[in-house]
Order: sequence, then structure tokens, then C-alpha cells
Amino acid sequence: MHVAIAGNIGAGKTTLTTLLAKHYGWETHFEDVDDNPYLLDFYDEMQRWSFNLQIYYLNSRFTQIQEIRKNSKTVIQDRTIYEDAFIFAPNLHSMGLMTTRDFENYFSLFTLLESFISAPDLLIYLRASVSKLVHNIQKRGRDYEESIRLDYLKRLNERYEAWISTYDKGKVLIIDVDENSYHDNPEDLGKIISKIDAEVNGLF
Repeated sequence: MHVAIAGNIGAGKTTLTTLLAKHYGWETHFEDVDDNPYLLDFYDEMQRWSFNLQIYYLNSRFTQIQEIRKNSKTVIQDRTIYEDAFIFAPNLHSMGLMTTRDFENYFSLFTLLESFISAPDLLIYLRASVSKLVHNIQKRGRDYEESIRLDYLKRLNERYEAWISTYDKGKVLIIDVDENSYHDNPEDLGKIISKIDAEVNGLF
């Protein structure tokens, strides 16, 4: 089974991925942050590096999905291939940080790769307000994220909401991060686990 966690920057994807993997004994696939050769450059000069970054993520996530589908174990994935294509890349394009030529090139490649993959069996979407995202981003203290602007997070949130409202590729579980402190409250984590159990049992 393939479980994936979606959500904006700072929503708590990595934390929930880790907690659920520990509880269920699932294998993890995390977003490649530390070894990403473009991320620091991108946050320093978005317009120059946006296309390179999105192509890197597309390649990385496609490879991940290939590995997940070959795996006989249940895998939980931190962020999906769809978020890049329907949220981050279009947002960069609309902000004038990716040219139309580059965006169309990127999206045609995504469309091709998408025809070779299957969607997650269960998608967990972490919904969070911009103030919650900012709090979490500041708390984890990554230097390159210090330059992220509020309007950037707000634009991404709007695109996330639009995307999730029309997502029809499989089962979806929405978690309100503002109302659920799963990272430090076992009772709140338990509520999420109960919901996942109900969804997973419905898959078989």
C-alpha cells in the first residue's frame, strides 16, 4: 500500500510521516531536502532556478514512486508528485518566476510521466493556516526558509485548497493542523490513527 502526505511548506508532513511510520511499521520516503542541489540557489534567486528545481523534484518523485510500487511493504511518502505539478510550478509561473515556455515544457513532461504511475492508495492532506505555517517554519529554523514571504505561502495555500477540492485519484483524509497537535499530543495523534484505520480498512 502507498500512503502519501500532502501539505504546504511547514504543514508538518515530515513529522506526521515519521510518527505514522513508527506506529504502523511503515517504510518512509522523505522529500530530498538536504541533498537537493538546487534548493539553496532557488530561495536565493527564484526566477533563475525555478525550472531546474521543479525538474529535479519531478525526477526525484517519479523515481520514488517507481520504488514504492516495486516494494512489497506499505510505504508512506512525504509530499506527492502532484503538488509540484498543480501547486508549486503553476504558482511560480503565475508569479512571473518561471517563463511560459519553461512551464509548458515542465507540464508536458509531468503529463508523460503521470501516465506511467499510480496515485497513492490513501492521500492525507494537512490543512494549515498561514500563521500556523509561519510558526512551524520559524520553529524548525532552516536558514534558506527565512526568506519565504507571507504572500508566497498564502498563494500556495489557495492553490492547495483548489487542488484538494477536485482531487479524485483515490481516498483522501483531511487533517486540520490548526486543530490537531499530533506532534506533541498523543491523544490528537490517536485521532488521526483512528481515521487512517477506518480509511485503510475500507481499501480492502
